[in-house]
Amino acid sequence: MSDGPRLRDGSDAPDHRRDRPARLRELLERRALTGLAAATVAILVVVFYYPVGTVLVESVVVDGAATLGVFAAVLRDPFYFGELARLFAGEHPIAVARALLSPDRRLGIVGFTAYQAVLSTLASVALGLPAAYLLARFEFPGRRTLRSLTIVPFVLPSIMVAVGYVATFGRNGTLNALLGAVGLGPVELMFTLEAIVIAHAFYNAPLVARVTTAAWESVDAGAVETARSLGAGPVRAFLHVVAPQVYPAVLMGAALTFVFTFGTFPIVLALGGFELATVEVFVYRLARDLNYAEAAALAVVELAISLSVLGAYLRYEARHTVTSRGVRPLPRRPVLPSAPTARELLSRLGLGVYAVVAALVFLAPIASMVLASVTGGDGGLTLEHYRFLAERQRTGAAFQVRPWPAVRNSLVFAAASALVALPMGVVVAVITTREYRGRKLVDAVAMAPFAVSGILVGLGLLRGLVFGVEVAGWRIAVAGSAAIVAAHAVAGYPFVVRTVAPGLESLDRSLVESARALGASRARVLRDVELPLVWPGVVAGAAFAVAISMGEFTATVVLATGADAYTMPIAIERFIGRRLGPATAMGVVLLVVTGVSFVVIERLGGEYDGI
Repeated sequence: MSDGPRLRDGSDAPDHRRDRPARLRELLERRALTGLAAATVAILVVVFYYPVGTVLVESVVVDGAATLGVFAAVLRDPFYFGELARLFAGEHPIAVARALLSPDRRLGIVGFTAYQAVLSTLASVALGLPAAYLLARFEFPGRRTLRSLTIVPFVLPSIMVAVGYVATFGRNGTLNALLGAVGLGPVELMFTLEAIVIAHAFYNAPLVARVTTAAWESVDAGAVETARSLGAGPVRAFLHVVAPQVYPAVLMGAALTFVFTFGTFPIVLALGGFELATVEVFVYRLARDLNYAEAAALAVVELAISLSVLGAYLRYEARHTVTSRGVRPLPRRPVLPSAPTARELLSRLGLGVYAVVAALVFLAPIASMVLASVTGGDGGLTLEHYRFLAERQRTGAAFQVRPWPAVRNSLVFAAASALVALPMGVVVAVITTREYRGRKLVDAVAMAPFAVSGILVGLGLLRGLVFGVEVAGWRIAVAGSAAIVAAHAVAGYPFVVRTVAPGLESLDRSLVESARALGASRARVLRDVELPLVWPGVVAGAAFAVAISMGEFTATVVLATGADAYTMPIAIERFIGRRLGPATAMGVVLLVVTGVSFVVIERLGGEYDGI
């Protein structure tokens, strides 16, 4: 029996009141993806492009008047540009080139920043390639676990790694203790360029290894076998078949490494100080001294260089996308063959030397930090440093950093930023994996946070939304905590895009087309078909967003100044300036909290083996 009204002929009349919610739900489903895209654009405009634009404007607008004076002064200042400043001042290029080739040439802050980024890139590639070779060409117990662990250094908080390197390579560090035990003199690595380069390699060599391993595993074994059957030796087959398919991935990793190390801040601040300062450090110093115009002009220079490299990388990536569809990968060899040849023995010896170097670079800093946190001044085991943290929590003054608020703030900021970054990243991944004119431009615009430094975003938020903006007679201001969450979400959402987009690109498009043919809206197809199939990538993106927020230092140190919104990395930086012991103890707390958060999130969604 029908519950609705009946017509005179006895038939059922349509119940418009009952259909209205269904029609509204259908309308919302049809417009949901468009609405999410609009919301994503609005968030990016408000918390990223507007703040960055504010900094750009401040570099050319001083005291209400448009001028290029500050920008020109930065370009012509030898302190910033070294010998190149003479070129911007109008000197002949040949004279400038001669000066650059002279032994007493000056690089300036920008030149030194590029120089250390190049050295860091070379070190990262040198450490990453052997790892990729080992993971792609050899089979051994724990290989998959080791491959999964290659992403861990990339998401560890930088200030925590800096503490680990101080505990390892410092005057009283683990390395000098071991050298002293065998009668060798101390090694002075702290506050040197070498320490900065090694620390950068700690972060970026695993990234190089990961992207190169994926490319190496996509090499077609049939092409190699064909080359060998035509008379090519192992070396020639590698140079003409394997290398052309691997080196694009190496260049991708190198380009990303250069961008990340050119915008370095906490590593240099902790291991180099102002004596080995980069552009990022001086932008922070100028902003701290309230010299916003010069800080903005210098930040624009950094932004231009980073975006140029990132743009070149994205164009290259579009032309050299590595795919493994329909490819028979090269067979892996055992690490310890039963009857090794002389060449195989030499190869294994090289891998053994590499394992020692990798252990020193990757494992020693973390182990040294943990050891230093439980070691007293006399070398014996103690919990003194953890008791110091507990005492600071109990009796610390209002202006002092206390452990629990730092842990609480880090967890709250990480959860909030992940809630913002995850839908943003998924929507951008959907948009950038569809074929349409202008997709590359959209991808470049959406990935701009990769190249824009946290100092620049933090400075823009501080000068714009934190200080307040006049809109139609209303003054809109964002509190310090909300600004920190915004900065963390902007830093984390590109990683969500990069973990979700490959899965969406590899999906069978017929599944989407069939669902649409059956009447499902685009948003419903995304919710019911695509996201369940790429769910591990979504969870990995959430884990990245949380881990990056936990360890974010650059923007936070600008926005947390003078506020009760300090996080664990800020607490470590303030402790390390006074006592190394409490800094290492706080670093262990950060390591445990970040690791537990990462594991919990991944357990909720399964495994992900992407880049």
